[in-house]
Amino acid sequence: MIEAQGLTKRYGATVAVDNLSFQVKPGKVTGFLGPNGAGKSTTMRMMLGLDNPTSGDVRIDGKHYRDLRQPLTKIGALLDAKWVHPNRSARAHLAWMAASNKLPSSRVDAVLEMVGLSTVANKRAGAYSLGMSQRLGIAGALLGDPEVLLFDEPVNGLDPEGIVWIRTFMQKLAEEGRTVLVSSHLLSEMALTAEELIVIGRGRLIAQSSTTEFVDRASGTTIKVRSPQLDQLQGVLHEQQLVTRLGQDETQNKVLFVDGNLTTDQIGEVAAAQGIVLHELTLQRGSLEQAFMQMTGDSVQYHAHDEIAAVTDVNAGAIDPGAVPGTEPKGSN
Repeated sequence: MIEAQGLTKRYGATVAVDNLSFQVKPGKVTGFLGPNGAGKSTTMRMMLGLDNPTSGDVRIDGKHYRDLRQPLTKIGALLDAKWVHPNRSARAHLAWMAASNKLPSSRVDAVLEMVGLSTVANKRAGAYSLGMSQRLGIAGALLGDPEVLLFDEPVNGLDPEGIVWIRTFMQKLAEEGRTVLVSSHLLSEMALTAEELIVIGRGRLIAQSSTTEFVDRASGTTIKVRSPQLDQLQGVLHEQQLVTRLGQDETQNKVLFVDGNLTTDQIGEVAAAQGIVLHELTLQRGSLEQAFMQMTGDSVQYHAHDEIAAVTDVNAGAIDPGAVPGTEPKGSN
């Protein structure tokens, strides 16, 4: 288990992580989400002792990373797929890592096979594609057969087959009882991968819950109803002060959407009591992307439309160029 208590990191006047507390429990893939600059990478670096907290504490199964005698057997991590020396082969890189933690050399071939790099194991890492580098980074994380795994953007550069592979692989690791924490900006993929979510913004905790609870709390649910008696059903639901709206589904059928924290059972019982025939009764949830945008909107540091508007105003001479980061008067160096 990973446990953070009051974790804070300052760089001068900048607060990257602000009194952050959470737990990552074994047996589930936990997604670690937040806008750019939210403090995710800094938090993961503090977990691994690469950055020291200004205050607060983070422990792996009750211990600081620096106190682990053979850390690769306790925690494996992929934070940067391109940190490997470009002139080393994948096998040489992993052999060095294994020797540093007194791991058997047989483990190198085992993890190369797991990630599909056996045939290119003797090729220079500098010649690897981003997807191959990601697989090598995952191999390094798995080298010590650890109980805890950290992955920062593990699907970057992977093709569709590779994305499906890493998703099912991470879920399999969690099913084995391991603690798996994954940071990613691919929200559609996180919706399929992560059972639990930790969401932060500007270094602070926004939410920790199951993925389903997070989506339902942020975006609510809608029930789609198809019936030859929609107008009658809508009138009955209005009498119960329920919010409804008529519309069309993807096949242009007339449907009724019912908003609010209702279940399909409740709508079905109302219809049955009135003798209304139902052809479809479907619960529709919002997407993780919609929920994330709603919950983190106030925590986004850079809004593209704001920057575009600011640059347009600079070019039009409406505002002082020095007031907008990244813009300079024309002709300046």
